[in-house]
Amino acid sequence: MTTFRIAVLPGDGIGTEVMDAGQRVLEHAASRGGLAFEWTTFDWSCERYTTHGAMLPDDGLDQLAGFDSIFLGAVGYPGVPDHVSLWGLLIPIRRTFKQYVNLRPVRLLRGIDSPIRALAEDPDDLLDFVCVRENNEGEYSEVGGRLYRGTPDELAVQESVFTRRGVERVMRYAFGLADGRDGQLASATKSNGIIHTMPFWDEIFAELAGSYPRVTTAQYHIDALAALFVQDPRRFDVVVASNLFGDILTDLGAAVVGSIGIAPSANLNPEREHPSMFEPVHGSAPDIAGQGIANPIGQVWSGSMMLDHLGHPQLGEAVLEAVQIVLDAGLRTRDLGGTATTDEVTDAICDALDDVEIHPDGTRG
Repeated sequence: MTTFRIAVLPGDGIGTEVMDAGQRVLEHAASRGGLAFEWTTFDWSCERYTTHGAMLPDDGLDQLAGFDSIFLGAVGYPGVPDHVSLWGLLIPIRRTFKQYVNLRPVRLLRGIDSPIRALAEDPDDLLDFVCVRENNEGEYSEVGGRLYRGTPDELAVQESVFTRRGVERVMRYAFGLADGRDGQLASATKSNGIIHTMPFWDEIFAELAGSYPRVTTAQYHIDALAALFVQDPRRFDVVVASNLFGDILTDLGAAVVGSIGIAPSANLNPEREHPSMFEPVHGSAPDIAGQGIANPIGQVWSGSMMLDHLGHPQLGEAVLEAVQIVLDAGLRTRDLGGTATTDEVTDAICDALDDVEIHPDGTRG
């Protein structure tokens, strides 16, 4: 039996609740697929920050380095600014472990209301594409600063950093992904207004396209691309974008398919030299924390993506099929218009997994 060592960071608010749900579903899947998980939980969170002055201990990243994957819940706590949690925990993990691909599926599941479904001639013609966001550089750099604070002359400078290596590696990942799917790759740009970094991005995209003759490419200015995400999202297969553009587009993609509460993500080190990290993209929702009504699907789906990355894609797809079975049965949490609790949805997904054919080695029949 293969055992995977997983670092668990439940975080804050509903993060602890959906993390428990995600682990339960993964344990159930593992029991059917010939796998085992060894979980190690860390209390690194915004709540920890309020008592220790830091999101994680000084040797925290060294502690994470030896795990096969990192499973994250949600971070955010009243009184702690969002930039503290991002720069104190998430970005150091993403950069230290070279998780330069942020992968976000945009898939419209049956049973979820969406403005896109209402526009479709066939409501079962389900939307299914993926966004590849550059995750280590771009607009989210630490280069810059502020001067003359509190005076009429105050100024702020924030630099974007695009390197050839950083742009090429995320684009190669996106091209490879498109090559294995429907063979279409769209790039987000704004080279008409951003005069240096975006033409650089466009030039590298054009250079790499010649190495992937099976992939049809397209480029869209980010404003037009955002409109097309709403008006005609079925035209897309794989979309690649810089850090900021990808961040915005992927949240829009989650809204298009009905709820950010179900949206998963993977922060990948494709070379597998370091652990990758898997997390839902919803926040810690302190307003509903402790009520047992949080939607666990985002965490469960992130766990499905973790199974994919660990080399068990059939088992990952089985987890997602179980989620679909539950939605088909009409069981939903309040954010999706239902009345079910977190535990009720989690139990139902585990039960549905028993109805999905899985061989003892984790393959599908």
